[in-house]
Amino acid sequence: MTEAQNGECPPLLFFDTGVGGLSVLGETRHLLPKAPVIYAADYAGLPYGMKSEAELAARVPALLGRLVERYKPQLVTIACNTASTIALDHVRSALDIPVVGTVPAIKPASELTKTGVIGLLGTKATIRQPYVDRLAADFAADKMLLRHAAPELVYAAEAKLRGEQPDAGAIAAAMSGLVEQADGAELDTVILACTHFPLLRDELAVAAGRPVQFIDGAKGIARRIAYLTGNRTWPDDEREGTFVTTGDIADIEPYRPAFARYGISRFEKL
Repeated sequence: MTEAQNGECPPLLFFDTGVGGLSVLGETRHLLPKAPVIYAADYAGLPYGMKSEAELAARVPALLGRLVERYKPQLVTIACNTASTIALDHVRSALDIPVVGTVPAIKPASELTKTGVIGLLGTKATIRQPYVDRLAADFAADKMLLRHAAPELVYAAEAKLRGEQPDAGAIAAAMSGLVEQADGAELDTVILACTHFPLLRDELAVAAGRPVQFIDGAKGIARRIAYLTGNRTWPDDEREGTFVTTGDIADIEPYRPAFARYGISRFEKL
């Protein structure tokens, strides 16, 4: 009898600071609709983009260790650019299951741009990481990469998922922070280097005021998850997903309708 047949198919665990990782979960659901899912949000630690590298290098592996011990997943996805660029190696060293990270989509952006000018929107922590410098040197050395920290977009995305109107001023400021830089007039491709940001793709496109391509890594991450679990037999029926928070469970109530669209209907506190 297989794990799927006896009801013990290990879940896929997605981890983020808040709801941003839903952009990754959504793409994974398209490829693996019957995979059991645990989605964990470290609301007690939000926002990661304002924390030090040392804090995150300690916090993320510790939390994921607790989550893996409780839920016994077959694979972990760190659906957070900031956590991945800082703590991915630490997490892989601590866990004995596959760990998929999230990194800025600099390579595909360099292949898409026609003008050679690329924007990168991320948290303060992400845009300053040496990892980003290495990606730019390896895949976009002949391109102009404009970086801008837009941590306010995290809160705008969270508001949108609660059914509220996202902060239009924060969205406009994020795009202005790119286009008003030198060479910004030639910008034609923007990397959304925080998993929260694709949730605001439509609003960012309006704020751009002209044709701009937006790219993120969600589809590539989903393909990687599907590849790493290619020999897995999934349950015959779709299972309800579980949401786990490190914060107050009452704070999750406004998000329930949004989570339901991703197949999540159980809610727990870590």
